Order: sequence, then structure tokens, then C-alpha cells
Amino acid sequence: MRSGSAPPDLRPLTALRFFAAGWVVLYAFWPNLDVAVVPTLVAKGYLGVELFFVLSGFILSHVYLAAHGEKRFSYGGFLWTRIARVYPLHLATLIGVGVLGLAAVAMGMTIDANILSWPSLPANLLMLHAWGLAPQSGWNHSSWSISAEWFAYLAFPAFALVAWRLRDRPVLAVVGAVAFMIGLYAAFQALAGFSLTEATIRWGALRIVPCFALGCALYLMHRRRTLPRPGWIAGACVLAMAVAASLAAPDGAVVLLGGGLILALASLPNTGWLASRPAVYLGEISYAVYMVLVPWQLLAVNLAARVTGAGDKKLQLFVWLAVVLALPVVAAIAHHLVERPARRVLRDLADRRAERHRVRQQATQLA
Repeated sequence: MRSGSAPPDLRPLTALRFFAAGWVVLYAFWPNLDVAVVPTLVAKGYLGVELFFVLSGFILSHVYLAAHGEKRFSYGGFLWTRIARVYPLHLATLIGVGVLGLAAVAMGMTIDANILSWPSLPANLLMLHAWGLAPQSGWNHSSWSISAEWFAYLAFPAFALVAWRLRDRPVLAVVGAVAFMIGLYAAFQALAGFSLTEATIRWGALRIVPCFALGCALYLMHRRRTLPRPGWIAGACVLAMAVAASLAAPDGAVVLLGGGLILALASLPNTGWLASRPAVYLGEISYAVYMVLVPWQLLAVNLAARVTGAGDKKLQLFVWLAVVLALPVVAAIAHHLVERPARRVLRDLADRRAERHRVRQQATQLA
């Protein structure tokens, strides 16, 4: 197996994360814009989460698949690294939503009653609220996808086992993943009466499974060979995704085109604007953009509505743009004050524990 000329850190894929988050942001904030029309492309913005899920399977396979297959994989270390990556900001934003909700109630403001859903708090704290274990969709609703990611992290050895066995048959892996996605989407629609791509706290853990599996399979294809003219293929995938979403094509078709985009971007070298420092930085703060979306929307939209007298929380274009464009700034602050320092602390704890374990083993051997 070979990776061709593709670089190991895949910077264009890091940049893609920000654009996926931006699609979700448009979807979430559009109801606060004082317009009568919702473009279908915007209405499909929830599929930005699917891009994250496919990308997650691809990147985790890129980092850990070989170690798992060669028996060098530490499951405990892997989970701790994932916790260090996602949990601190998840906890901070959950607390932030709680503080904002309590303050709004104290000020006599009207908020969704489910935001402060105390029965749902334990599941949210344990990142289990997308497993059907939370009675209401409360607190930082966006974090349901982090709960779904946590499910995929826990199940990663199973995904890796299948992927490793198919490592010499990447086409079969991709075909199987696509068939599994199409079948699951059709079966879920028939049984539940709505699309799996619209599931959150009830079926979010299931929602990530076909996307994560597709990401793992696409990584096998990437390892086998890089795509020719990846920039052209990426551009074609973006255009096709935009057209498909605008024409209300089946969600699965848009997701598969997103998988093609990820495969193409992974074949790009670390040059060009997608690999530039600004693009990569925006990708690095994309998790914070996604996680602070709800608390920022609660705070900024309510304040803007009060200042401008928009009782229905429908903001004029320039006010709305100011609120939306401030979100990456707020996210950058959260990234530097919470996400990165907390991740560093948790990883340092793991490193010190591993060092103490190594010293004890050496002492035992010498004895």
C-alpha cells in the first residue's frame, strides 16, 4: 500500500472543516434573517455534519489504522486523546448555555423550555445524548454530533478491523460502504418516516455509522493511489454538491459527492490557498465554531433583537451579517482560551502517567 505524493498532514482537509461548519452555521442562523425565502442549498445545511462524519472516519483511519492493524494501537490512549480533543469545549459550552439560559429566565426573557432540560443533563455530561438516552433536546443542541462522534470513537476498533481486512481491496470497501449507506438510509426512512440525516438526539449515534464507514473506506482508496487532477475533481464535486443540494436531491447523493470531495482534497499537495495558514487556521477553529454556535446565537440574536426592536428575532441583513461574522471571532477566543489549553493539559497528564509507568517497568526489570 502506498500514499503516492499526498502529504501526511492533509492540510486541505483541515481547511474543509471550516467550510462544512459554515454550511451548518448558515442553516442554523438563516431563520433569524428577515427574508421570506429559504434557498434549498441553505435548507440542506444540516448535511455539513455528514461531511464532518465522513472526514472523521477518513482522518482517524489516516492516523490510527496502520497502528491498529499492526497491533501497535492503544485503545485507552486513543480514547483519552479523543476526550482531550472534544470534551473540554463540550463541557464549557454546555455550562455557557446553562448560564445564559438561567440569566435569560432571571431577566424575564422567553427561551425554549427544553434548553434547561435538567433530566437531559446527565446524558449531556457523559456525551450519551445522541444515543436515545436524553428525554429532551436541550442545552447545547449542536453537541449531539459530539455524542455521535464519541460512539464512533468507542467503536473505532470494529471499523478498523473491517478496514484493515479490506486494505488490499479498496474498491470493494468503497462499494460496500456506499451500498450500506444507501440501504440504511432507505430502511430508516421507511421505518422512522424521516431521513436519518435529520436525526439528532434520538438516532444520532446511528447517523454517524454509514458516514464514518464511508470515510474509512475512502481512506483505503486514498492509500492505494492518489487521484489525477485532484483540484479539478474537487471543484467538480463542490459544484455537483451545490447543484444536488439546490435541487433537493436525496441526501445520500450529496453525502457521496462530499466523500468524493474529501478523496480529491486528500490528493492535493500542501500548496495553494487551501493549504495556506489562514485556511488551515480557520479549519483548526472549526470545532469551536460549531460548538459555540448555540450559545452565541442565544446571546447575540436576543441582544440584537432587543436593540433593533425585532420582537420576532428576524434581523435586518446588516445586523444579521454582523452577528454571523462575529461567530468565528468568538470561536477563535474559545479555541485559544479553552480548547487548546485544556487539550494540552489532558495530554500532558497522559504523558506523565505513561512516563511513570515506564519508570516502574524499568525498576521492576532491574530488580
